[in-house]
Amino acid sequence: MKKRNFNMTTILILLCIGLFAGILSGMIGVGGGIIIVPALIYFMSMSQLEAQGTSLSVLLLPVGVLAVYNYYKAGYVDIQSTLIIACTFLVGGFIGSKISIGLGQDTVKKIFGFVLIAVAFKMILGK
Repeated sequence: MKKRNFNMTTILILLCIGLFAGILSGMIGVGGGIIIVPALIYFMSMSQLEAQGTSLSVLLLPVGVLAVYNYYKAGYVDIQSTLIIACTFLVGGFIGSKISIGLGQDTVKKIFGFVLIAVAFKMILGK
């Protein structure tokens, strides 16, 4: 991983990425993979794996706690489902990161792009 020069432009770009991802995360439940990863690749010249690792490290801390609180207060959080998904997400994240690190940049980037396209088509054309 290369050492970055954190000048004002770099800091401003990172602040914008975080703000935009946070707004979309609070609005429609996306942010990490769909916003942060591509933004880090194209605006910060990170590799696919570096962008994924950085995005995951952002999500490691409770960055969504205030958004979750608002949804919880409004009655839109299913605690039982959350706990089940969180447990398997933890295991899946570990397995997925091991696989991803072993595949190489180009393969991971293609898989990532395909998943985005597939999800977009399903959401646009599906029920």
